[in-house]
Amino acid sequence: MRTVIFDLDGTLADTSGDLIAAANACFRGMGLGDVLVPGKDAGIALRGGRMMLKAGLERHGRFDAATVDRYYPVLLDAYAKAIDTHTVLYPGAMEAIAALRARGYGIGICTNKPQALAELLLTRLGIREAFASMVGADTLPVRKPDPEPLREAARRAGGDPARCVLIGDSDTDRNTARAAEVPSVLVTFGPSGADMAALEPEALLDRFEDLPALVPQLIG
Repeated sequence: MRTVIFDLDGTLADTSGDLIAAANACFRGMGLGDVLVPGKDAGIALRGGRMMLKAGLERHGRFDAATVDRYYPVLLDAYAKAIDTHTVLYPGAMEAIAALRARGYGIGICTNKPQALAELLLTRLGIREAFASMVGADTLPVRKPDPEPLREAARRAGGDPARCVLIGDSDTDRNTARAAEVPSVLVTFGPSGADMAALEPEALLDRFEDLPALVPQLIG
């Protein structure tokens, strides 16, 4: 089976608001107040919890790795408690997935979000059943940009890892697909959309409604 594997944060959904809220809860605990700004810092948020902590601490000249390590579990706990307060799916995402499923493609997720949090978010959004596989940051001993999580997501969706395409929003996704020797499609509607063309993916995606026609051009 041919499979279409999606990144989650910044690709299927804008999760930045809830991620920033969790990071700011940590910064308030440090006595720094709300350091990250919703919207403005969305690009930082979509690169993960550790990146948010690092960026916020650097703004106050207080970065050190030990502080990031200490507060990362605190951030994850805060995020889990309010994981879908501000998160929204990008327009047309689920309609595109339904169309791809109807055409016989296996659909899965390969994310660097911890698997339990990814499962929780999709369940809260009411869309978990749309995905035949879920591979998170801690599902395997390695994470993206190592190619194995992508291959495993394809296998778990019932597909051939050599006949998949990765839909993503970052250099991590581009490098993962390249390492797996499969095509990538990078979305342009996320916070880093203007930078995606420079990564030279096999295709760029301006809107989800174009995806069902695009995928057959890449993997048949």
